Formats: sequence, structure tokens, C-alpha cells
Amino acid sequence: MKAGADMEVAGKAVCLFMLLTIIKLRRTEGIYRVSARLGHSAVMTCPNKTNITMVTWKISPKIGGQCTLANLIDENKSERTNCSDRINWKSRPDWDQALEIQQVRMADEGNYTCEVVNADGNFHGLYHLTVLVFPRMALYCDDHGNPVCEAETVKPAAEISWVPESNSTPRADSNDNGTVTVLSRFAAHSTNGRNPTCIVSHATLNETKPIDCSPSHRYLILHIAIVLVFLIIITFVAVIYYLKLHGYRFCHKTKPPDIVPTYSSQDDTAEVEPYTTYVQKENVIYNSVSDLTLMQNLPQGQSPAT
Repeated sequence: MKAGADMEVAGKAVCLFMLLTIIKLRRTEGIYRVSARLGHSAVMTCPNKTNITMVTWKISPKIGGQCTLANLIDENKSERTNCSDRINWKSRPDWDQALEIQQVRMADEGNYTCEVVNADGNFHGLYHLTVLVFPRMALYCDDHGNPVCEAETVKPAAEISWVPESNSTPRADSNDNGTVTVLSRFAAHSTNGRNPTCIVSHATLNETKPIDCSPSHRYLILHIAIVLVFLIIITFVAVIYYLKLHGYRFCHKTKPPDIVPTYSSQDDTAEVEPYTTYVQKENVIYNSVSDLTLMQNLPQGQSPAT
């Protein structure tokens, strides 16, 4: 009986030793819950260990297949399987094993496991990523003066209703980031003097807003601006008419003074002298030609009379 008890104690010791060995070789650092805003970046780190020989990220998103990033540090070799370009190492995996997700989407929600290997064994860090979406509600008047209500939320789409009841049907559009935008345009035959009120219902958003798109409010500023411009124009015209009525001239044309040319006797002499010299030269030439002609016409032996 004592031998049986000893065997039972020995068996329990062996089981405990094997359990401790498994825990040493394969340790899980715990589950961390992280959150990231839609469209922003998320960073997750691995267990801080030294002399790491291999690091692997295993990603199991809520939508889509599993993605794997691995790096063999000793061989300086990286591998990736079925991972989006938005999911990558934050820097160099040989000295920083953190994972970065850029422009987080709704489909990125899920579990992220980092496994590092060194001489002491395998160590795991498990993260659960939750994407935070801040719902958006917009209420405005379109170009025709009709109230429009918009609500952007995560799936399922938000529900929009009006008070008084609207005859239009809301339109839902899916966005690339995983959200849904619902648009509803108010259309009713009568509001009974009440401003339309938009009611948005969703798990992440419940809001109610009234709006007034009546012309008296929409065009009040425009009417005031038109009146001010008209008054400025009337005032300007009145000032111009008043100034002209009293003989005021904006522009005075001045006649340049008459310039009387001045002449001197020296200028007259300078102008006459070339002509006098020219006439004298012409007379000398004429007299010489006349004398020559006369000598040719006289009989031989007779000289012209002087």
C-alpha cells in the first residue's frame, strides 16, 4: 500500500516536471486588448527578449483569411503570406519586432499573435484589436431648401426617421473603410408649422436634431447684402451728382503755354550768306562763258572790245 502511494507521488512529480518544462519552452505573456480609431494607425509589440533568432506575427482578422509575417534573424530572411500592404513591420525586424497597421479598417479587427524564439524557448504575446468608430451625423439644407440628414456608422446601417413623417426612402452607401453612410432627404406635403426633426438610431449613435430650411432664414443674409450694396451705389451716385451740380471738375486740362520762336540777325546772316556766295559764283561762270563765245564769233585778227 505504501508502494502504491509512493508511485502516485512519483507520478504527480513527473507530471509537474513536464508541465513546468512545457511552460518554460512555450510561454504566453498574456492577452492584451488594444484599440485603434478607424483610419488611424495601430502598433503592437512583441515580448521583450534578447538573442532572438526568429519572430513571427500570426494575424487572424475578423474578416478574411489568416496573415503571417516571419523573419529569420540569423539568416536575415523575411516572409509574408496573405498580408495587406498596410500591415508590416514598424521598422527593421532584426532589432524591432513591432507590427504596424496603417489606416486601420473595420476588417482589421481580430487576434494578433507574436511569437519570438531564442535559446530559452518560445514566447508569445497575444493581442485583440478593436476598431473604434466615432459615428457622424450631419443635418443641412440642400440647394432647393430641403432638409437632408446623413449618418455614418459601422455596420449595420443606421436608421433615419423624420418628425413629421417623410415620404422619401433613405439611401445607404457602403464605404471602403467598412462604414455605411445613410442619407435621407425630407419630403412631406405639410409640416403643420413645425420644423422637421431628424432621428438617427444605431447601437453606437442615437441623436435627434431639428432644422429650419424656410426661405426667410435661408435668404436673410443674402437680402441684407443686396440692400447694403444698393444703398452704397445710391450714395455714390448722389455724391457724384452733387459735385457736378456745384461745378466741381474731377479733372482739369491745362493748355501748354505758347512758345514763340526767337530769331537773331546772326541767324539771318547765316542763312543769306550761302545764297550770296552761290549767286556770285554763278555770275562769274556766266561772264566767262559769254567772253569765250564772243571771241569765237569775231573775225580773225580782231579782238573783242572791252
